Amino acid sequence: MSLYEYSRWDGSQEFQPQSAEKAFDKIAEFLLQYGDQVLRHLDRLEDDMPEVLDLIQKEGLIEQDEAGEWRVSPKGVRRIQQNSLMELFQTFQRDTLGKHDTSQKGEGTVRLEDSKPYVYGDSLANLNLHETLKNALVRQGGGLPIHVQHDDYVVHETEYQTRCATVVLIDMSGSMGRYGKYAMTKKVALALQAMVRAQFAQDSLQMVGFYTYANVMTERQLLNSAPKPVSIYDSRVHLRYDLDHPPARVPQHFTNIHAGLRLARNMLARQGGQNKQIIVITDGEPTAHIEGREVVLIYPPSEKTARHTLNEVHRCAAAGIRVSSFALIEDFFYLGLVNFVEEMARVSKGIAAYCSADDLGKYVFDSFVGGRRARRTSR
Repeated sequence: MSLYEYSRWDGSQEFQPQSAEKAFDKIAEFLLQYGDQVLRHLDRLEDDMPEVLDLIQKEGLIEQDEAGEWRVSPKGVRRIQQNSLMELFQTFQRDTLGKHDTSQKGEGTVRLEDSKPYVYGDSLANLNLHETLKNALVRQGGGLPIHVQHDDYVVHETEYQTRCATVVLIDMSGSMGRYGKYAMTKKVALALQAMVRAQFAQDSLQMVGFYTYANVMTERQLLNSAPKPVSIYDSRVHLRYDLDHPPARVPQHFTNIHAGLRLARNMLARQGGQNKQIIVITDGEPTAHIEGREVVLIYPPSEKTARHTLNEVHRCAAAGIRVSSFALIEDFFYLGLVNFVEEMARVSKGIAAYCSADDLGKYVFDSFVGGRRARRTSR
């Protein structure tokens, strides 16, 4: 891991040490690629360039936990999220994002120029004082003082802005480590977090990593994560493991979309009456599913695993959850994945997209925007 910068020397330049922010940004690039193993090797940087590590720490971008292990500070996480968002904005048109208001009218936060007579339940915070006083003045035929009555009140129209609860399912299976797929997926997820925090503070956005199992990830856990290493290479696999009493060694690198969807659905069930959506990012057909209190691993991908997964997609749709699926396609061997993602879209009446890692950002952001446009029915 090199934190040096190189340029042509013409004899006049003075040595300028790299800034803490630039050095940290370089570390962040490696974090996106390799996860927290980068942090475990920061001691080498401390031995070679202690002044650089000291600068980054004084800037508040990294810190040490109670055990003395290095970790990215909340300020550092925010910087990586914001940099990811800015980088993605350079790759697609920014005006596809923005406020994402609906075309429907109702109580909201965006005031329009149009006005309407006040009806019971309208917020007086949107009172059009000028029109209200004019109505009262016309009604009483002029003169002072002005006596305002109920029928005089006029309020501004407001544009209804939806709130949305989103769970992003991120494939952590072994194959995601190829072609930069996982690094780009992390960058997109981190950028999405930055956008939601800046523009949609009332939204709920959570990340779930799925592999042989599925787990919720905090912002720091997402940043530190990496694909699960492949641990068995058999051409055919059919294994079962007890979820309550698993053995010490369980292969982690399988693709359990079923477990991810089930966890996401349960999380969204606690989100009240908001618009709800699940965004699935994967590069492979499901090779694991849950049966009762067992996780079942089957390779090559089987009809049985597909059926369990699609049944869960149907449950999500029945619960009013919009499901968007994005298949990372890098070569022609992915025909089975394309077919499966299309079947998920058919079952859920949702959407499916196939893209390379480089195009993932635009597809996911467009899907997130589209999911926010559906009007909430329970108010």
